[in-house]
Amino acid sequence: MLDESLLDAPEDLARADRRGLLRGAAEAGARVRTAARHADEAGIGALAPEGRPRAVLVAGPGTAATGVADLIGALAGAAAPVTPIRPTGVAAAAGALRWALPGWAGSVDLLLIATADGSEPGLALLAEQAYRRGCTVVAVAPVRSPLRETVDGVHGLVVPMAAAPYGEYDAETSAAGPGTLWALLTPLLALLDRVGLVEAPPDVLHKVADRLDAAAQRCGPAIATYGNPAKTLAAELAGSLPLVWTEGEAAGPVGRRFAAVLAELAGRPALVAELPQALPAHGGLLAGAFAAAADPDDFFRDRVDEPEAMRARVVLLRDRPTGGLSAAPAARELALSHDTAISELEPQEGGELEALAELLAITDFAAVYLSLASASEHQS
Repeated sequence: MLDESLLDAPEDLARADRRGLLRGAAEAGARVRTAARHADEAGIGALAPEGRPRAVLVAGPGTAATGVADLIGALAGAAAPVTPIRPTGVAAAAGALRWALPGWAGSVDLLLIATADGSEPGLALLAEQAYRRGCTVVAVAPVRSPLRETVDGVHGLVVPMAAAPYGEYDAETSAAGPGTLWALLTPLLALLDRVGLVEAPPDVLHKVADRLDAAAQRCGPAIATYGNPAKTLAAELAGSLPLVWTEGEAAGPVGRRFAAVLAELAGRPALVAELPQALPAHGGLLAGAFAAAADPDDFFRDRVDEPEAMRARVVLLRDRPTGGLSAAPAARELALSHDTAISELEPQEGGELEALAELLAITDFAAVYLSLASASEHQS
């Protein structure tokens, strides 16, 4: 259940937001500017690399590091393979996680470490392993963290993670916190621009920050639901199983992050697939128990005390304007042929990074609103 009345009560939203999630989402643009400045102060802008790395490896804990690796992979495209290093261990705790380089990693490869914590012994061991193999090591971590000392000790480069502009908040170190992703990603984009893998010069990062600010204005708590794309999406997803279908290279990571954040922040399940493969992969869900027209066998039993059945709803995320070769028309036709509602998000005109930033901002805000309104309903 969702308390939709809360969405248009800014003061009540603020009281419900005990983890500072709305502030984290609103400050994303500021985090990009601070992170870009930290990258420049760390010397990234002055780097003169001798050539591109053979491969990029990305390591770190939780949803933020997963998102960083996914986004870098999409943005780098065919320029170089991007390999996420998945952690192992007995628990998702800083002291229990371990990372290991693949056997082929060596002196022509680049290891990127992204963490909002910086106390993970496993990441320190990974940095030392990379040094022994001859890999270049670059880390983004809190300014006072054990990892920074380790990376300095193996002659790597550390960029201090951009802190929240108005002080810490409870969700600051959450892997799914809205501001954490950009604080970790921005310096790495600046680095990858210098080595020729991603187009992210300072002026593009400035445009990204501006786009995030504009999205925060459109999606902020003071803007009513009817004119607020994030609140509208949150209300549309109430009581549904979101089927997040993405089209375009940059939209894929956004959809996967949206599903991860919905689960972590809002406690909501969602399924993700890229078009056109999404159509056969999720087609059965539109015709089965989650279909809009589905009805239990025992039609006449008393349902007064039963929760409303969860129905599928398609969320179509696209990172390019309508037109040209697209699976979107087939997606709409499939959904509507099964009487399944569909929500669509598409960014305004601009570069690839700007479009990605806008989609991330709207979906992050939507997940936050869904989390706050659902929590309010449970407490009432």
